Parts: sequence; structure tokens; C-alpha cells
Amino acid sequence: MSFLLAVILGIVEGLTEFLPVSSTGHLILTNRFAGFDGHRAEVFEIFIQLGAVLAVILEYRRKLFGFAMTLGSRADSRSFVISIAIAPAAATGLLFHDLISEHLFSARMVAVGLVAGAVLILVVESLPLRPRVQAAEATGWKAALGIGLAQCLALWPGFSRSAATILGGLVAGLNRPAATEFSFFLAIPTLGAATVYSLVKRFDALEPGDLFYLAVAFAVSFVVAWWSIRWLLRFVSTHTLRPFAWYRLLVGAALLIWV
Repeated sequence: MSFLLAVILGIVEGLTEFLPVSSTGHLILTNRFAGFDGHRAEVFEIFIQLGAVLAVILEYRRKLFGFAMTLGSRADSRSFVISIAIAPAAATGLLFHDLISEHLFSARMVAVGLVAGAVLILVVESLPLRPRVQAAEATGWKAALGIGLAQCLALWPGFSRSAATILGGLVAGLNRPAATEFSFFLAIPTLGAATVYSLVKRFDALEPGDLFYLAVAFAVSFVVAWWSIRWLLRFVSTHTLRPFAWYRLLVGAALLIWV
């Protein structure tokens, strides 16, 4: 591990965590090209996601604080918190963590996941969907359940948690900005749980000095992710997700040829 690699990993995480292109897939590939792998690399890949989570919390601090303060007095606040709590991928990921790490964290599986996600983006974008929900906080529990189930696709490295949840939101009747914002909110419990579990299970894989590099990657990830959140919301307000699908197909195909 080096200072430069820590910065690069932070940039990659911050740029890709909320874009529908798979942050885990890009981090795995970055580490493979850098010759940094094993359980130690996995801890870095998971931990720096906390920087992106913190970016969401800071960006939406007023909304989150409002929900917390009115949880006992407003039904809409309770409904939204319940919707966010319905995220089965978090529990499923914990149950199959070792199996996923052993068999799916490879360049080939990431490439296949990138292509599969691209195809699904193109399929969903071709559907005659009619958005009924115009704001993330108006997402009902039934739509949230569907989005949570769609999030399980993200257990496949390369598929993308963001792509799965945004596409799930579109199919569930949310418009693009609402589906994107809901994906942001859903990242808080999902990535938070995955990070804590990974640190507890793999902390002994770290080496002396790694905490400094983790802090660097975390800080860079936070700053870049904060910018990425704002950019993506502006983008989806006027564009489809097809450009991300073409990017995924290009990278996935190139990677399959390479491996």
C-alpha cells in the first residue's frame, strides 16, 4: 500500500459508489492492476465506502435530522424510516459474505456483472414506465420492498448497488431523481452494515501503518462522493441511464477479452 494508491482508491470509490457502474467492481480491478489483493485489500475496498456514506449524511443532514425529530409525531416520517429499513440485501450479504468473497471477487465475475447490469439498464430504460412517485420520501413500503429485493443483485460484484436500487425504484414507480435519492438514503444502512461486519471479520488482515492509508482513502472518498452525489442528481433530471450502460458494456467487454 502507498499514499498514491490510497488516493486513487478514494477517488475510484467516490466517483463510482453512487453512479450505476459498480464501485466494488472498479475497486477490485484497481487493486488487481496495482498488485494489491487478498483480505487486506478487501478491508480497504469495504472501509472506504464509509466516506461515501458520510457524504450522503452530510448532503441530506437537514432531511435526516427532520425525520429523526418528527419520528414520533408524523406518520410520513415513520413511513419513510420504515421504507429505508426494508433492505434485505444487507442481511443476505452477511449470510453469504464468505461465499461471495471466495467465488465472486474476481476480474472475470466483475466483467460479467458489468455486462449483465448494462443489459438490465437498457431493458428497463426501454419499458413504458409511468412514474407515480415524485419524491424519495414519498416511497411506500411496497415500493421499498421491491427496491430492497432488487438491491440483492448488488451482491454480485460488478453489478452495482446503485444500478440495482435505481432500476428497482424506476420499476416501482419512482421518477429518476426520486429513485436516485432513495438509492442514496438506502446506502446508509446497507453500506454501514457491510463496513462494520467486514472490519470486525478482517481487521487482523491490516498491517502497521494501514490506518493512515485508510484515513487518506476515506477522506478522498468523502470529498469525491459528495461532488458525485450532486452531479448525478443533476444528470438524471435530464438524461436516461443509457450512457452508463454503454460505458459498462465497453469496460466489461474489454475486461473479458483481457482475462
